[in-house]
Amino acid sequence: MQTNVTDNNTYKSGFISIIGRPNVGKSTFLNQVIGQKIAIMSDKPQTTRNKVQGVLTLEDSQMIFIDTPGIHKPKHKLGDFMMKVAQNTLKEVDLVLFMVNAEEGFGRGEEFIIEKFQTVKTPIFLVINKIDKIHPDELLSIIESYKEKYSFKEIVPISALEGNNVDRLLSQIKLYLPEGPQYYPADQVTDHPERFIIAELIREKALHLTREEIPHSLAVMIDKIERQEGKDLIHVMATVIVERDSQKGIIIGKKGGMLKEIGKRARVDIENLLGTKVFLELWVKVQKDWRNKMSQLREYGFNEDEY
Repeated sequence: MQTNVTDNNTYKSGFISIIGRPNVGKSTFLNQVIGQKIAIMSDKPQTTRNKVQGVLTLEDSQMIFIDTPGIHKPKHKLGDFMMKVAQNTLKEVDLVLFMVNAEEGFGRGEEFIIEKFQTVKTPIFLVINKIDKIHPDELLSIIESYKEKYSFKEIVPISALEGNNVDRLLSQIKLYLPEGPQYYPADQVTDHPERFIIAELIREKALHLTREEIPHSLAVMIDKIERQEGKDLIHVMATVIVERDSQKGIIIGKKGGMLKEIGKRARVDIENLLGTKVFLELWVKVQKDWRNKMSQLREYGFNEDEY
């Protein structure tokens, strides 16, 4: 197989897109590789709305991973935006990781994505995730079912959650990357500003705690991040946006209990991110049908011009 290997002294770098249906573990994989939380994780589909770039810098290479929204049939303007983001990355990267869930068989969702690959010249790996959830004997038939559908450059089974075989996948990725510069400083793990990550951490906690009650009609806006003068403390003010009054009631909870719990859990992750104490203030605001309004989408960071 032809790869881009030259010699051991060559520095390699490149952009790797992680593509797949919703909820196959793309964000979990990204967080595992980078070693800290930059992509939010949820057991609900459509957690990732923007491209999240995670940067892994090694002695001889730099890998820039792009975690895309799960590919699905859009139901609103936000969905259209998410699909455009996911599909556009196929043309812009050096390598594509097509991630599938080992627990789920080949279905129409996977077929839809593979159809998109027919016009893509970029090398594509099949990454079979969640192998810790199946019996090893089942793996061969899963591999064969995908081999029939597309000629993947490599097929690598992994468990993103437990880290199984992730190092082998990284080694294979490195072989296919072109020679290139170090795009980001060695200590930088994402190209997103802190405001974006903080908003995502708050949104993750709200999604986890409200379960089925709040679908993905939830956004978070950071109103203020301010370091308190003379104190080892950062003041963060944020607004949780929902589409209906009933959802506002759920997010606030009885006597403000739910909002308090969301803030408590988010604060822990934000403090880990910023390396300092955080005072977090949360507000809740209703913006009816915001997912279908372009002005609202742009205000909340979904700017299609950037993609």
